[in-house]
Amino acid sequence: MSESLLSNPLKFETNPYHNVVMKDRKSLDLTGVKQIDSFDSNEFLLETSQGWMLVQGKDLTLGKLDTERGEVSIHGLIDRLEYIVNKKGPGKESFLGKLLK
Repeated sequence: MSESLLSNPLKFETNPYHNVVMKDRKSLDLTGVKQIDSFDSNEFLLETSQGWMLVQGKDLTLGKLDTERGEVSIHGLIDRLEYIVNKKGPGKESFLGKLLK
């Protein structure tokens, strides 16, 4: 896949189980993925059966994509793996949203 940001999320069937296996910070295998909302070479935003997940790093690429099983593999240098409350990501709340709290 290209490094450009996806304009439409990739949604697919998934099983209820969510597993994360990271190998040497270079390979990340995920199960229980419901959709890939967006991705580029620095960041993947995915919805899993356990909530939204943000993966950040360098030279990230989509390796495996099995939409029937909800399995995804990401390759590259993985710097950060985080479950987030909303899909805007950490620290990405709008200025107006912060004012209205």
